[in-house]
This record gives sequence, structure tokens and C-alpha cells, in this order.
Amino acid sequence: MAAHVLHTESRQRIRFDEHLPVDHRLNKVYRVGAGLMGLFLLAFGILGLTDNIGFFNTGGNTTLGLNTNGSLSVLSICVGLLLFAGMVIGGNFASTLNMVLGVLFILSGFLNLALLDTPQNFLAFKIQNVLFSFVVGILLMVFGMYGRVSSVLPHDNPYWRARHPEAAEAEQQARQQQS
Repeated sequence: MAAHVLHTESRQRIRFDEHLPVDHRLNKVYRVGAGLMGLFLLAFGILGLTDNIGFFNTGGNTTLGLNTNGSLSVLSICVGLLLFAGMVIGGNFASTLNMVLGVLFILSGFLNLALLDTPQNFLAFKIQNVLFSFVVGILLMVFGMYGRVSSVLPHDNPYWRARHPEAAEAEQQARQQQS
């Protein structure tokens, strides 16, 4: 019984850095995904603020082809900086951050789609913003889930090792015996 509890506890917490070197391809994917999305959001937010648009202005002001106002620009800068933090930290943090923000972008797309042409549309979303939110959400989720969600993961993958601890231990012992 105690072995089962220990086994269950070890499966709940996956330590990325203990299993893989810092330059492993999974870490690179998580970092690149967070960095690219963060860079675009940061540029969009900064360009939106430099246009001196009102903070809650719902007029037709555009930046990089997307409708914006001051509050959306500030929100974009904050999310962009958060993604940059994920890029710097990397590992499980970047992966989880990408997935969580991806889901939030998709939910934001649906919410703002419902708010189009209503007085509650204080972020000045137009349909192109909704589509952008969906695309960024899907991209962030793909970047975050890469190497975590699949039926066929390589055996050096920390998520495979956490899901199959007995097989991972047997492989480790076999490698040690070969050495």
C-alpha cells in the first residue's frame, strides 16, 4: 500500500530539469513559443500606446491590422511580459504558462465575440481581434502541449517517464548494466 501511495505521489509532480538537459528540444519549443507570442503582443501593445488612443476608446483605431485602445494595449504588454518571463524560466513553467494562456486566449475570443457591437466591448474588439485571439490561443496551446500530449512519446521524455515509472526504471537499469 505504501509503495502505491509513493508511486502515485511521484506521478503527480514531474520535474523537467531532473530528467533532461537544459538545452533539450522540449525546453526550446516551450521557450520559442512563449518568446514569439510575447514579442508580438509586446510590439502590439507598445505601438498601441504610442498612438495616444484613449484608454477605453472604442473607435476604429488600429495597430498592426488589429483594433485597439489603451486598455487592450496595456493588457497586451502585460501578457507579453508574462510570456517573456516564461521564455526566460523555461521548462515546465513555460509549458504550463503557454497552455494556460492559450486556453485564456480562446475563452477571450469567445467572450469578445459575444460582446461585439455591444456597449460592454470596452477592449474595442472587432472580428479580426477575435480571430487573432483564437489563432494565438491555439498556437500557445500547441507550443505548451508539445511533447506532453501524445500517445507515442519518446522514452527520454520526462512526461513519458512520469506516466510509466516502472518501464523507465527498467530502462535505466538496463542502461546501467550495459555501461
